[in-house]
Amino acid sequence: QVQLVESGGGLVQAGGSLRLSCVASGIFFTIDDLGWYRQEPGNKQRDVVATIRDGDGARYLDSVEGRFTIFTDNAKNTLSLQLNSLKPEDTAVYYCHFGGSLRVEREMERYEYWGQGIQVTVSS
Repeated sequence: QVQLVESGGGLVQAGGSLRLSCVASGIFFTIDDLGWYRQEPGNKQRDVVATIRDGDGARYLDSVEGRFTIFTDNAKNTLSLQLNSLKPEDTAVYYCHFGGSLRVEREMERYEYWGQGIQVTVSS
């Protein structure tokens, strides 16, 4: 059973920093797509914040470029997001995402898993 457990959220003043972590267990497929997404208050849409994809490297939402850093350990068991120079508009619930594939006979099956979400609140 795949589980993604997030930690590190909380309340911080503008200009402060946080580090979000997402620890994965039970992964049975080859991971090729890792990312952090966020859902802002009152918004039903979950927006991409940062991703690490095979062959594509790290990519960021324009508004967080230079302030946030996404990274993972060599085993891809832990996905982290360092959030620096936080702004009130970064307030959201943040979700980690693990995606990948598994070959079953001649077919490639795709799997996508999400963390439970963790609140980040930035006060002005």
